[in-house]
Amino acid sequence: MKKKASNNLTSFADHLDEQYGKRGTEERERFEEGFEAFRLGVMLQELRKEKGLTQEQLAKKCGTTKTYISRIENNASDIRLSTLMRIISEGLGGHLRVNVDMK
Repeated sequence: MKKKASNNLTSFADHLDEQYGKRGTEERERFEEGFEAFRLGVMLQELRKEKGLTQEQLAKKCGTTKTYISRIENNASDIRLSTLMRIISEGLGGHLRVNVDMK
């Protein structure tokens, strides 16, 4: 006799609520901030690779160090907005747009 498959799936949002608390709680906001920093690092790494640049080449183009670029890409460093703008414009030839989500 076959067992019926369980359909106890949890949505990702519910999982986050369970693991880190609801949005607005201190622990959840720390998680969200960390996740955004991670996303930024991954985005910069992907853009750099699309342009065919090494970390060292990107660093030279925008006046920073390879170590700093590596730290940003690996989520080990906070980044100033002015530095991010310089990396995007001078290093990658793009334009930074900022969006604020007021939930």
